[in-house]
Amino acid sequence: MLPSRRSFLCAAIAPPAVSFGSQDRISSIQAWSDALLPRKPRPAPKFASDDDPARWRWFGPFSLLGGAILVRIRTASGLVGYGLGGGGGAAAYIVENHLRELLVGVNPANVERLWEQMHSSTSFYGRRGLAIMALSGIDLALWDLAGKAAGKPVCELLGGTVKRRVPVYCTGANLAWAVQMGFKAFKLPINEGPQEGKEGMLRIAARVAEARKTVGPKADLMIDCLGRWSVPYTLAMVRRLAEYRLRWIEEPLMPYDVDGYAQLCRGVRGPRIALGEHEYTRFGFEELIRRKAVQVMQPDISWSGGLTELRRIAALARSRSIPLSPHRGGSLYGLHFMAATPGCDLAESFGLGESGTELMQAMTPRYEAGFLHLPDKPGFGVDIQDSWLSRLPRY
Repeated sequence: MLPSRRSFLCAAIAPPAVSFGSQDRISSIQAWSDALLPRKPRPAPKFASDDDPARWRWFGPFSLLGGAILVRIRTASGLVGYGLGGGGGAAAYIVENHLRELLVGVNPANVERLWEQMHSSTSFYGRRGLAIMALSGIDLALWDLAGKAAGKPVCELLGGTVKRRVPVYCTGANLAWAVQMGFKAFKLPINEGPQEGKEGMLRIAARVAEARKTVGPKADLMIDCLGRWSVPYTLAMVRRLAEYRLRWIEEPLMPYDVDGYAQLCRGVRGPRIALGEHEYTRFGFEELIRRKAVQVMQPDISWSGGLTELRRIAALARSRSIPLSPHRGGSLYGLHFMAATPGCDLAESFGLGESGTELMQAMTPRYEAGFLHLPDKPGFGVDIQDSWLSRLPRY
């Protein structure tokens, strides 16, 4: 039986009392889309046929890095907090046309109360997806404000660090570059699935074999399947890839296939089954744990509910001794959480080797020889210039 919801709330330590001044209130909130990747024209996709495999890989403008949003909250005293969210222009619209009405004029120190109000307010249309991505950006901006008001890094508001540097793995296909950069752990994206038949299986096996050769016999190696596989296909690939000693297989199934994930967790020996990048709030993760359908949890701090909710998700993971390796945990937003949270021992790369914007680089921690290092600046340590924002669309 899982612990009660009340125990999760108790496990998530509220921010310490932070003085914003008796009259200091939130004065404005704004959101911008397309925050992390250079802006490019988005031509309509061209598919070869109704069955073109590319149709299953057309993610549109509201997901992945291309759908990042930046939230800026100002207080009457002039403090400014920045938060990273997801959902692109649709989520930015939610921030400015719905959630701002709950925020302007209120005390920014009440982070957890505001989270519950925003979640309740959006629950009829946003228990997962865009609304939670929008809420995530606001929550992170509030934590950034709290750190700046206290004059402390966010990790100190969480009770201090259990580690000052965090091991990081590199996600990407250029493993030779990652080895040269000193990474010790690697994750390889996999594009093929059942639609490519046996030939696709052979291509996957050849790519993983080459990856193992490149990174060496002792390095951690993982694969990310982006939800394209089925249960039988995954079981067949586990057998085919056994000799390459994968640490985990990430998102082999679509996020809603909880029964399938439970079957894989029962039947797969060797690599762990990892998921959670596309799950939202503690309620979604509670279901995965209850059904024994996850072996590595991967919530994204900018998608799954922000820092407030990620701490509750971490309490769930600790209650069942499930490893937590947040998606894109290598951003400055994720790194503060990871440095202060036991059991979070491997961050995913963010901004390293990626052709991102100035904003992405501002959110990227210092990297050295396989580790990410925390800054000592107040808040999350993300320094943003207004001139960068002037070039971004709102929604």
